[in-house]
Amino acid sequence: MRAPVPLYLRQEAVKRLTTKRNYQHPSNRRAAWLANWIANHRALRNARRWLLQRLPFPVLESDVRDIVYLNWVVPLARVAAWVPPGVELNARDGETILTVLSYRHGHFGPRLLGPLRRMFPSPLQSNWRFYVSSLHGRAVEQPTVLFIKNYFDNGLYAVGTRTGSDALPSDLAGVFRHGRSGHEVSTRLQRDTDRLEFESEVVISSQGRLPTAFARFFSSWEEAVAMLSLQDSAVVQTPDLGCLAQADIALPIDQESVAPLAATHYLPGPLLQALGASGEPFCFFVPHVNFQVLSERLLPAR
Repeated sequence: MRAPVPLYLRQEAVKRLTTKRNYQHPSNRRAAWLANWIANHRALRNARRWLLQRLPFPVLESDVRDIVYLNWVVPLARVAAWVPPGVELNARDGETILTVLSYRHGHFGPRLLGPLRRMFPSPLQSNWRFYVSSLHGRAVEQPTVLFIKNYFDNGLYAVGTRTGSDALPSDLAGVFRHGRSGHEVSTRLQRDTDRLEFESEVVISSQGRLPTAFARFFSSWEEAVAMLSLQDSAVVQTPDLGCLAQADIALPIDQESVAPLAATHYLPGPLLQALGASGEPFCFFVPHVNFQVLSERLLPAR
């Protein structure tokens, strides 16, 4: 018998999957009204869709650094409400893998600008994801993740992803700190000023060890790191259309550069606890990688 889904998780999932999941700026100031209006304006979103169907996709690029991967094996019953129709997760014995990764962008903007891309900011980002085995009953042809949350610390990027992308709808964090000091990296993410998403402190370790819970998915630490980091595609639900959006990405992480991490402190917020990610994470560190968003498209509903 499956364990019941916690009430908090049911409420979050229902809100996300059965509504348009409107953007909500974490502020009561007048600027928040304008941000909410732009981010949730359906006509702007539809105009962008119409335009990009007729023009080449503007490839986006960023020199990402200080990437921390936090990973847990969680029960499928806990996360099922967050998985949209048509998506099947990579699972073993009723469990799947949840990853939260946080990092600093390096001038995230259009590749065609070349050196002028340096004018663009370098925001912090955190994305939460599961690993997909099939879409609409067909095995995925490339490593693919399902995004369930994305946060930026920059309002322009958060609002911009709402109007400019179907595959990366993001929220603005009320508090977001992520920084490296020597061999230590600390992160704190809050949805607003009084709701914690998670807090972590990790230190670079000398030896990688595969936790027992992950042994049913991978045969070695190296295999786990490769599978969890080398992803070529991401999907997300588009509630206003009732279908999935998919983005193709380039993330050529040098596996020799990946370093094991030991978690010295981890404090989950209510959502991560509800998803089953309450214990110590299996984590690793990627110092830098050139990241690109190559294309984006809407998948036909089935």
